[in-house]
Amino acid sequence: MNNSETKGIWKVIGASSLGTLIEWYDFYIFGSLATVIASQFFPKGNPTAALLSTLATFAAGFIVRPFGALVFGRLGDLVGRKYTFLLTLILMGGSTFAIGLIPNYESWGFAAPLIVLLLRLIQGLALGGEYGGAATYVAEHAPANRRGYFTSWIQTTATLGLFISLGVILLVRHSLDSDPEKSIAKFNDWGWRIPFLVSLLLVIISIYIRLKMKESPMYAKLKTEGKTSINPLKESFGHKANLKMVLLALFGATMGQGVVWYTGQFYAQSFIETVCKVDFDQSRTILIWAILFATPFFVVFASLSDKIGRKWIMMLGMALAVFTYNYLFTNILTTTDATTKTELNDKRAITTKISLINNTTDTLRKVVTKKMYEDGMKITETKIDTLYAAQGKKTIKPAVTILKVLSNGDYWKIVFLVWIMIVYVTMVYGPIAAFLVEMFPTKIRYTSMSLPYHIGNGVFGGLTPFIATLLTTIYADNKTVGLMYPIIIATLCMIIGAIYISNKKHEDVTV
Repeated sequence: MNNSETKGIWKVIGASSLGTLIEWYDFYIFGSLATVIASQFFPKGNPTAALLSTLATFAAGFIVRPFGALVFGRLGDLVGRKYTFLLTLILMGGSTFAIGLIPNYESWGFAAPLIVLLLRLIQGLALGGEYGGAATYVAEHAPANRRGYFTSWIQTTATLGLFISLGVILLVRHSLDSDPEKSIAKFNDWGWRIPFLVSLLLVIISIYIRLKMKESPMYAKLKTEGKTSINPLKESFGHKANLKMVLLALFGATMGQGVVWYTGQFYAQSFIETVCKVDFDQSRTILIWAILFATPFFVVFASLSDKIGRKWIMMLGMALAVFTYNYLFTNILTTTDATTKTELNDKRAITTKISLINNTTDTLRKVVTKKMYEDGMKITETKIDTLYAAQGKKTIKPAVTILKVLSNGDYWKIVFLVWIMIVYVTMVYGPIAAFLVEMFPTKIRYTSMSLPYHIGNGVFGGLTPFIATLLTTIYADNKTVGLMYPIIIATLCMIIGAIYISNKKHEDVTV
C-alpha cells in the first residue's frame, strides 16, 4: 500500500470503529449496571429474582440480534454498507438515551420493565446490523494480505466499548457528591441514568463522521456493474452451498467464540461481584485493568492469522478456555474466600441502628460488622432484621449483604486471572472478522456473515451470564457450576471447527 492508500484505510477504520465502539458502549452499559437496574425496574422483595430478570432482559437484546442481522444485512446488501450502519447507529443511540429517561418500577409499575425490554430489543436489532456492516466495510477496503490486521481494529471496539462503559460508570459514581457514601447513594437512586444519557452526544458525533464516509469500493463496483443481489436472503440461505458455509461458520467458529467472549468478560465480572461478593468498584476496575492489558492482543493474533491462517488460532483459544476455566474461576473463588485468612479480632467493629417503620411499633434493626484480615482484606457485613414487636415476640426476617475489599496482592492476582481469560477472547475474536468475510461473496456478504456471527454471539454467547448465574442458583453448593455451559458449547464448536473448517489466510475474496 502507498501512503495515500494507507491514510485512506485508517480513515475508514477510524470512522467505522468509532461508531461501532459507541454502539457497543450503548449495548453494554445495560449489562455493566445490571445490579443497579435490577433494583430500579423490578420489585425489590427478591434481589436474586430481580437480578435474573435483569439478566434475562439483557440476554433478550442478544437473542434478537440474529433478526437484526437478517433485516439490516439484507438492507446492506441491497442499498449499501454506509447508510445501513448509519441507521443502526441512530436506532442504538436513541434506545440507549430513552432507557435513561424511563421512570422506575415504583412510579410506573410493570410498565417500566416492559418498556425497558422493548428498548433493549431495539438495541439488539440495531447491533445485529452494525457489526456485519462495519467489519465488511473495513475488510472491503483492506488489502488481502493484511485483512486480519486491519479488521482487528474493529474487533477491539467491542471490548473497548465495555471498557469505556465501566470507566464512565465509575467516574459518574464517584463525582456526584464529595462524600463517597452519599455519591454512591445518589448514583444508585438517579445517577445511573447519566451514562445512558451521555450516549446521545457520542452518537451525534459519530453520525456526523459517518455521513462523510464513502461506500465500500467492492460494493460500489458491483452496484455500478448491476451485479448486486436481488434477494440476499434467498441467495444466502436458499442455496445449499452458501447455507452450508453459514452453518459451518456458526457451529465451527462463532458459537464457541461467543461463549468464550462473554465468559471472559461479562460472566467473570458477574462471578466476582455476585458469587465472590467483591466490592462494586473493585469488581469493575479488575475488569478494566485486564481489558487494558489484553486489548493489544486482538491486533497481535489477527496479524498472526494473516501469516499462519485463522483457524488454529481460534481453535487454540477455545481449547485453552475449555481446559482452564475451572482452574481460573476456582482460583478466583479461593483467593476471595475469607475462611482461608486470619481475622484481626481486635479490629472488628460492630454498629447497630434501630429505627421505627412508618411510625408503627415495628422496628428495623441494621447491624453492620466490619472485619479486617492479616493480609489486608476488609469485609463489611450488613444484616437487616425486621422486628415485629406488635406480635408480642420478635419475628426476625434477616437480610444479609457482604462486601469484600481485597488486599492489594489478591486484587492484582485476580486482574491477572481475568487477563488470561481475555487473552483467550483475543485469540478467538481477533481473526473472526477476516475469517467470516473470506467465507462469503461480496454481493451477499453482509447478510451471510452477520447471521452466524450474531447467532453465535447473540444467542449462545449472550445467554452465558444468564444461564451460568441461573445454574449457580439451582446448584447453590457448587459455585463454579455455571461454567458447564460455556465449556460444553466451546468443546462442541472446537471439535466441529477442527474437523471441517479450512485454515484460510488472506485468500482473495470472491465477488
